[in-house]
Amino acid sequence: MPPLLPAWSNVAKPVIGMLHLMPLPGAPLFGGDIGKVRDLLLRDADALAEGGVDGLMIENFGDVPFYPGRVPAHVVAHVTAMALEVRKRVGEKLPLGINVLRNDGLSALAVAHAVGAQYIRVNVLSGARVTDQGVIQGIAHDLLRERAALGATNTIKIFADVDVKHSAPLAARPLVDEVDDTLERGLADALIVSGAGTGKATDPAHVAAVKKAASAHGSAPVFIGSGVLVKTVGDYFAHCDGFIVGTALKRDGVAANEVDVARVRELMNRVKG
Repeated sequence: MPPLLPAWSNVAKPVIGMLHLMPLPGAPLFGGDIGKVRDLLLRDADALAEGGVDGLMIENFGDVPFYPGRVPAHVVAHVTAMALEVRKRVGEKLPLGINVLRNDGLSALAVAHAVGAQYIRVNVLSGARVTDQGVIQGIAHDLLRERAALGATNTIKIFADVDVKHSAPLAARPLVDEVDDTLERGLADALIVSGAGTGKATDPAHVAAVKKAASAHGSAPVFIGSGVLVKTVGDYFAHCDGFIVGTALKRDGVAANEVDVARVRELMNRVKG
């Protein structure tokens, strides 16, 4: 399988470390100090880079409750500013991704294009899901056209969730059909499989089913999107192509805590070993 990104040409199973932004201005839980948000973000970026991850992904994790679709302009501006700070800090050595929660792929694409990020995550690219934000509908029809208009089809990859966490289907549907539509009709570059929620384990059998369905479409890689631990990461090796890890790399395994570089090293040693 060819690498999803040039930087991963010699990486068997890339590990993307999550950069969870504290609440931004305008969010109900914003603490009033944007400098602190930046400082904590850069501290986590340093820890992830030092621990040896293969990529980073920044998201507005603290902005609960999330908008179901487009976020206000000030959110886009602050995420862009923070992403630029990360780019300055780590330079070109680590690919950077953008996720604007809950499902604002258009803003994620805009931020990625502005800061030179290489991928975005989209929770609902195709179909529709029932979530705590209500019913969220797919955005592939707008997102893919916007990416083409920006001339970024080959430079910004779309990671799309299948059966995304914190959601339920509107109606029962075979998983293979979800994969088919996300890849063939949604034109995703990679798939993400996760558990029921942030930090919750992903079912290895579910991953295997997604990988089997995806294999019919060529080289689309499958990433684990939640719940990876040092003791369980090996359970996924046979059926996934990479990992997106957040909670497990935080102090005491708590999502709201800072990244623990010792935990990062431990996981990377297990994946690379």
